Order: sequence, then structure tokens, then C-alpha cells
Amino acid sequence: QVQLVESGGGLVQAGGSLRLSCAASGRAFSMYAMGWFRQAPGKKREFVASINWSGGSTSSADSVKGRFTISRDNAKNTVYLQMNNLKPEDTAVYYCAADALPWTPLVTKELEYDYWGQGTQVTVSS
Repeated sequence: QVQLVESGGGLVQAGGSLRLSCAASGRAFSMYAMGWFRQAPGKKREFVASINWSGGSTSSADSVKGRFTISRDNAKNTVYLQMNNLKPEDTAVYYCAADALPWTPLVTKELEYDYWGQGTQVTVSS
């Protein structure tokens, strides 16, 4: 069982930055692909970014390319999402997710993730 706890959300003005963190329990974190998703009010949850087990490969949604960066520190069992140049349309609850199948490459589909955090709210004001 993996527990994921997100932090770092908050209220920021358009053009500002936030860094989200997701702390994972368990000794197998370094084997898991990790991802960030978000869900805005009235909308379906959508893919934001993913990173493979080693951190050597990443993928991100077109809507955040060039602004958001995913990274991980396996020694700290933590995955990060650096968000720059935030826009009002980035307002959402952001979720961290883990794919429990070891050594998988990038995972971008929501259904392929096995564990989810409780989410952290990001609000961007115009």
C-alpha cells in the first residue's frame, strides 16, 4: 500500500509560481512511475505531467508545456510539480498518483494509476 500526501497549493496571482510536493510512503517509491492530474470545478480530471521511475523521462500536457516541470527525489520519496507563469485556467485541485507496477515507463492515462493522494487546491486569480 502506498500513501500519497500533496502539499504546496494555495492562492496566487496570474503570472506567479507555486511548487507542489507529493510525499509517498513505502520503500518502493523509486520503482514507481508518478504523475500529476488536476480537476477544475465541473470538469473531468485531466493529465498534467508524468515522470518515470528514474526521473529520466517526463511528459506533460500541451496546456502546461513550457510552464510546468515535474521532477522527483527518490531519496526523499517525493515528486514535485514546479508551476510557473500560472494562469486562471490552471485553477483546480491537483492530485498526485502512483503506478504500482514497477519499472514502467511514462504513464499518462488516469486508469493506469493505482494510488492517489487527497489533492491540493491551486487557485490563480486574474
